[in-house]
Amino acid sequence: MNRGRRKEDIFLTSDDRRTFLGVLKETAEIFNLNISAYCLMSNHYHLLLNTPDGNISRCMRHINGVYTQRFNRRHDTDGSLFRGRYKAVLIEEDRHLLEVLRYIHRNPIRAGIVKKVEEFAWNSHHAYTSRAKKWDWLHNDALLSLFAEKKKQQEQAYVDFVLQDDSVQVTQFYEKKNLPAVFGSEKFKDRVKEKFAHLRQQKEIPRSRELAITIPEIIETVCRHHEISPEQLLQSKRGRENRTRDVAIYLARQCSAATLLEIGGYFRLKNYSSVSSAVQRIRTKKNKDPLLRQLIKTLENKLNKSQA
Repeated sequence: MNRGRRKEDIFLTSDDRRTFLGVLKETAEIFNLNISAYCLMSNHYHLLLNTPDGNISRCMRHINGVYTQRFNRRHDTDGSLFRGRYKAVLIEEDRHLLEVLRYIHRNPIRAGIVKKVEEFAWNSHHAYTSRAKKWDWLHNDALLSLFAEKKKQQEQAYVDFVLQDDSVQVTQFYEKKNLPAVFGSEKFKDRVKEKFAHLRQQKEIPRSRELAITIPEIIETVCRHHEISPEQLLQSKRGRENRTRDVAIYLARQCSAATLLEIGGYFRLKNYSSVSSAVQRIRTKKNKDPLLRQLIKTLENKLNKSQA
């Protein structure tokens, strides 16, 4: 999805919307992009798509860039049209996918533009209720098959579904100010975290922070391994070293996306320099102590294998 800069309209006329759909079809052909649904509102759009080649950034850059060029040419303007980089959500292929499909098609109803889904001309709802060849470019067979096995039953099942209000789950998800990167079950989220854990420290990936192991998970894992309580882990006495806590702080710095200040908050350290000191202590000691190196490796393996 993407939105106009300063919430300005990105579609001023019907020709603008037709141009955008032309860009979608063009992108689908060039980059092997499977588009299953769309909704073109006045100042934003929603797309439901699949990228077999894993090239979503390239596809979205083409869509937003080419459409901006054609929009500026038609309306004799220049400069950026969108507020920035698109937002993307990874969706679990089950009922969550259907929930998002319905959410996209019911967007005009929530906005008060129409009272019925079929009254809005600029979404893909009609592709799910028609076998006309003009909709052949949309990949909707897989979604329709989730409603029923037989084609004769699929259309009616879809219509019955989309006539119902959006679920509380999907509504609350899209109402969040900072939209999460994944929509699905907790099991699915954990699987995604584990699969892409190697990307969590790459700052050039905008949503990589959400893949990172959390500090509460680190504290829980360290406590379970040492058979101690969180309170014991967090104990701090002047002049006495708490190596277990230092190890947890070290792991928080290495494995999470938290800042020094955030880590300090979890470990009751008022100054972020204390976090740096604890990290440096463990870094220095593990170079000389093979048992400490093995302990850290063991804890890292546990964190990577048991996100849940």
